[in-house]
Amino acid sequence: MFDSARYNGRMPYRRCGDSGLLLPAISLGFWHNFGHVDDFEEARRIMRRAFDRGVTHFDLANNYGPPPGSAESIVGRILAEDFACHRDELIITTKAGHDMWSGPYGQAGSRKHLLASLDQSLKRLRQSYVDIFYSHCPDTETRLEETMSALATSVHSGKALYVGLSKYPLKRLKKAVRILKDMGIRCLIYQPPYSILNRWPETEGILDYLLDEGIGCVVFSPLAQGMLTLKYLTGIPEGSRAARSEGFLKPEQVVAQQEKIRMLGDLAAANGMALNHLAIQWSLRLPAVTSSIIGARTVAQLDDSLDALQSPMPDEALLAAIDAIAPDGKKSMREVKFRLYSPA
Repeated sequence: MFDSARYNGRMPYRRCGDSGLLLPAISLGFWHNFGHVDDFEEARRIMRRAFDRGVTHFDLANNYGPPPGSAESIVGRILAEDFACHRDELIITTKAGHDMWSGPYGQAGSRKHLLASLDQSLKRLRQSYVDIFYSHCPDTETRLEETMSALATSVHSGKALYVGLSKYPLKRLKKAVRILKDMGIRCLIYQPPYSILNRWPETEGILDYLLDEGIGCVVFSPLAQGMLTLKYLTGIPEGSRAARSEGFLKPEQVVAQQEKIRMLGDLAAANGMALNHLAIQWSLRLPAVTSSIIGARTVAQLDDSLDALQSPMPDEALLAAIDAIAPDGKKSMREVKFRLYSPA
């Protein structure tokens, strides 16, 4: 049913921090590409093809779709119908924290929201547990002790094997990790946006901290929601994320980055690489990064992204040229991070 050669060296696996868990260098995410507005059979083909090529990490959140919750429902059906015999080969993750349902308990970092959301996610996914449950975003109105206690409960209840944090700024991340440790729970992994156009985790010292603490890091949007591909070199094509009214990427955001995108595209071509392949390999260049999450609307897009692993890792000269185009300025990258990625 699946390719028996899927583990025969085609996909490298990296240790998640200093834990016993290995993740594929490229993981498959379902943010804004696996909703009810998308083709179900193509979604099934994407998941099956990813697994055949060694992708064992499927990354979700309660609000992925659109509409919110639909990505988990679709993935849950495919897991039940196609992957039931392979559950123990998979790392399935979900998150809670962003706006999900009406009323005062449908978002943020309370125990009420996080644990209720986890139960809802498990029903949609048709699973008895997830491998990793994340606090999806910091909530400055709720004490960290309460949010971290919900994550600890998810492990103690058997509904999650590990816990992680996403998009927490460094100071709050450090405090959350300490609180979890005091509760007897280790923070396995951290998930930030990270790309050539968004170097916030690097410039803020988060990647250095994770490496020192032995915490894994799986980054999302290494292609900056598709901006680091050929599709936006000359404009905004029909059907792209920036052209979809329900998307988070807006045309004006593409226009603001277009000069850098063209220069990076020229640089990649001069080095015999596709721009998206360069961007993915760039996101994996530092030892703190365990895996890079890509999205795909078609099997062809998936294969193209996975083929990035066949390209060489950028050398020092190429990295210096990238830095000259897209420097790691703290202020500008912080602005990009919050403008483009905070809804995810």
